[in-house]
Amino acid sequence: MKPCDQTCTSSNDSSVFSSHPLSQEASFLDSQLSFASVPSLATSPQNQCHVLNMNHRCVATLKGQNSYTSSLLLYGGFFFTGSSDGEIRLWKHDALRSTMDSENLTDDNMVVAGKGAVKALVAAEDKIISAHQDHKIRVWKVDKLNNDHQKFTHLATLPTLSDRALKIFLPKNHVQVRRHKTCTWVHHVDTVSALAISSDESLLYSVSWDRTLKIWRTTDFKCLESIAKAHDDAINTIITSSDDHIYTGSSDKKIKVWKQTPGDMKHYLVATLEKHKSGVNALALSRDGSTLYSGAGDRSILVWTKTAGSGYMAAVGALRGHTKSILCLATVSDLVCSGSADNTVRIWRGTENSYSCVAVLEGHKGPVKCITVAFDPTSETISTYLLYSASLDFDIKVWQIFLPPE
Repeated sequence: MKPCDQTCTSSNDSSVFSSHPLSQEASFLDSQLSFASVPSLATSPQNQCHVLNMNHRCVATLKGQNSYTSSLLLYGGFFFTGSSDGEIRLWKHDALRSTMDSENLTDDNMVVAGKGAVKALVAAEDKIISAHQDHKIRVWKVDKLNNDHQKFTHLATLPTLSDRALKIFLPKNHVQVRRHKTCTWVHHVDTVSALAISSDESLLYSVSWDRTLKIWRTTDFKCLESIAKAHDDAINTIITSSDDHIYTGSSDKKIKVWKQTPGDMKHYLVATLEKHKSGVNALALSRDGSTLYSGAGDRSILVWTKTAGSGYMAAVGALRGHTKSILCLATVSDLVCSGSADNTVRIWRGTENSYSCVAVLEGHKGPVKCITVAFDPTSETISTYLLYSASLDFDIKVWQIFLPPE
């Protein structure tokens, strides 16, 4: 049996699927007018923000990358970046306070991981897990050499060799592929676009442009389940809630909600959310998991809340102001942060049915591909945050944000 190649289809899916990585990447930048039937929740005019409500400044610009940054992760006092040319870099979180050049990093703080872009980074226990354009998922451990140097150790590539070996000899584990080729269902057969971890860190979820959702056990990284045709088009984003609902967003314009069957490892579809006019690129949840935010090529961030007594999500409105596609979202406290193909990051503050855009972060010269945000560990006030934004202009910017009390 030959190793699985990019022509394979997903588990239990005999249809042929293929997508060109460049065309899929370009589709994220396409923008359309927002859905007019969804009311705006922002109290300020569409293209204005109450910028005086929030003080912000760029405290660092990380330069010297040979390609754009495609994924970000804050974990364990470190800042991890994954690039479009397959590199994962590690930076000290508390040292990012001035303009820095990535060429000053040592080889120990960087690893070349696979071919193509590093699409996502997540953490589980003491491991870093990366998703790649070469259809693989890789597991890493970061070993501390001294205060200034850390080293990446490669632990596994998913699907693991043992997982593949157990599946390869049973015909029921094979799916039909293009022109008389077969592949086991544990393989992703296109770019692995996003990852998420369950609340107890026992399960890893992966989604792909091959339209499948796969579930892996984090103790041995065995693939437990593959949901074929989870969406009708490439899946771009996934997020999990504290009550273990799983949300997936796709180029088919839909958001799907999944839940694990009680007493079973199988997952089932809870709901399908349809309001966006174009592909869904990003998802984020409020701190308590009661509000879902979704960003798409229709330039809007839709706000979904759970209906009383049911747990199902309903769209209550939209945050409008970006002039091009929403590419990434992040939340902290009562803030929602959005990055866009219009080269800006917007920060929204609010709850329920009233939001305000309190800041527009300008400085990037290209679309903002990914963001992450957290409390500032060096600040004496809990209302100070650090936001990291990475753009197709190859730069990563670190912003300090101070939010006065309402």
